[in-house]
Amino acid sequence: MLITFVVAYLIVTIAIGLIAARRVHNPKDFMVAGRSLPLYMNVATVFATWFGAETVLSVSATFAKDGLGGIPGDPFGASVCLVIAALLFARLFYRLNLLTIGDFYKQRYGKGVEVLTSVAIVLSYLGWTSAQLTALGLVIHVLSGGAVDLSTAILIGAGVVLVYTVFGGMWSVAFTDLFQTVVILIGLTLVAFLVGDLAGGAGKVISQAAADGKLAFFPSDSAGWWAMAGAFFAFAFGSVPQQDVFQRMTSAKDEKTAVRGTIIGALIYFCFAFVPIFIAYSAVVADPAFAKLFEAEDAREIQRILPDLVLNKMPLWAQVMFFGALLSAILSTASGALLAPASLFTENVLRPFAPRMGERQFLLMLRVILVTFTTGALLFALNSKSTMYEMVQNAYNVTLAGAFVPLVAGAYWKRATTQGALLSIVLGIGTWLMFNSLPEDQAPMVPANLIGFFASIIGMLIGSLAPQLLANKGHSIATSLEHAKHAAHASHAAHAGHAGHAGHHGGAQHR
Repeated sequence: MLITFVVAYLIVTIAIGLIAARRVHNPKDFMVAGRSLPLYMNVATVFATWFGAETVLSVSATFAKDGLGGIPGDPFGASVCLVIAALLFARLFYRLNLLTIGDFYKQRYGKGVEVLTSVAIVLSYLGWTSAQLTALGLVIHVLSGGAVDLSTAILIGAGVVLVYTVFGGMWSVAFTDLFQTVVILIGLTLVAFLVGDLAGGAGKVISQAAADGKLAFFPSDSAGWWAMAGAFFAFAFGSVPQQDVFQRMTSAKDEKTAVRGTIIGALIYFCFAFVPIFIAYSAVVADPAFAKLFEAEDAREIQRILPDLVLNKMPLWAQVMFFGALLSAILSTASGALLAPASLFTENVLRPFAPRMGERQFLLMLRVILVTFTTGALLFALNSKSTMYEMVQNAYNVTLAGAFVPLVAGAYWKRATTQGALLSIVLGIGTWLMFNSLPEDQAPMVPANLIGFFASIIGMLIGSLAPQLLANKGHSIATSLEHAKHAAHASHAAHAGHAGHAGHHGGAQHR
């Protein structure tokens, strides 16, 4: 019965995505849903940006093992990221009328920086997307009772997401996100009440967590503080220059909706992220045997806490609600995680080599790259033994060290130059890779990602203030905004003229 529901749910999701695909007529529709999403859909897509596999399965299990001190990145850093993106960048990105975040780097610094940052951001998605595909495989593997091995299950899950995303792009993501967000909110809330009662009530669960030291957030030593800072900044800063965050903000119908939708989505995410955390710890309180999963050599084993609890302890209706919510969380995040890097790579890495590419050819190229990236993410997922939380954190270290500083400096520092951006990227990522490769006993107390972040800041300052050996290839923000305004007026005038011309001919025929 449960398998039947899961199959039916996947079919419905694919159907919604394919119906939404009928709205795709050009690359703008495919990448940012024609910039037409109302507030409620924008909120749903922003919420779904973060509420994925790692929130339900991995963050919750990490809390059960390490407490609040083990999860500074998500939900704390992740929520801060969305607020930063809304307050500092939503209006700017919307007014610049960009298709991808890579377009910002192109306008501000030129093609070289555009390609470098775009490649870095695309590579960062390997871990993020792999986490979602791993989770889909885990769910299918668990529901099959082990009949479908994990690797095969990951392949099946990836195929489901790919089918509707490759046809509908952001329109399919938006409509499926809305449907899936409703299922998540209802399903996990009901399961939380049921599991809480099984553990003796919410009061007992919270008291037990406090007694076990799980609610202690701040570390007791300097090493712990540095580790916490590294995890927090990886999410809070490193996930700002990400294409999926950009796409969801700029898919809104206007800039006011982009700001409001992103902030509301961040607040809902932060509050609701504690629901699976509560469920996971309720599971440990109700059955201490689940704590044995923490001792497994394969770190991914702790992610089985919730699926095992629901399958072994819950009635059928609760199993349906939980796995419906879980599949919704994974699918909604995975579809965006596939679309974002495909859009970025096609627009900002490939398109400069074929500037005369027509819209139809560009759409085809988008879909080809989406399939290619999915293949790469699958290979990563099949060969990684990290938890989803670890995969996601590692993904954001790339953009923390190589893309965040050029983004902020480009938006808010007039003296930022192409030379400064290039030095920031090279120093940031190079330093991070160097320190990250050191053996554990030789690694400094400060995390490698923070060292790379600091090096990125130094690179931007030195490169921009020193004599310019490389000519500045970009425009100031003021100039870019002026160009965007003129382009918008020209487009509007052309559209109005075309409509009037069509109306004139239509009227003549009618007469």
